[in-house]
Amino acid sequence: MLFLVDISQLLTVALLGLLAGALWAEGELLVPYWKTLSSDEFYKLHPQYAPRLFKFFAPITALTPPVAVVAALLAWYNNAPTAWWSTGTALLAASLIAIYFVYFSQTNAAFARAAISADQLAGELNRWQNWHRLRVVICMLAFFLSICAISQ
Repeated sequence: MLFLVDISQLLTVALLGLLAGALWAEGELLVPYWKTLSSDEFYKLHPQYAPRLFKFFAPITALTPPVAVVAALLAWYNNAPTAWWSTGTALLAASLIAIYFVYFSQTNAAFARAAISADQLAGELNRWQNWHRLRVVICMLAFFLSICAISQ
């Protein structure tokens, strides 16, 4: 049964590494570009890139926390020495979903409706970037803890 612990922890590391890298790239490449656009340009481009970003990020963002939780549960069930590392990883990974519902779901919907005025868009993009940076930091911390788990 420890084999399942190892596999779930390796899968967690892989998913968190991919997610952290993708989130980081989005924050460092796309967000600065979005901030250079006028509100008209931003709202014109949003219907083109938002569905593509969702198709990329939704599966990995939805899959990573449950895999991390399963890894933690398996570690505890098997009295693995990695249980605490896995639990920290799972909690941080789950918080990524919570952050999405606390901030991103409403704001992204407002972007889709072009509901944020031109004079408020720059400020909202800054706020979006700050929340996104928090998400990147949390994901990287979860990735680090998952590496600690497989290093035991």
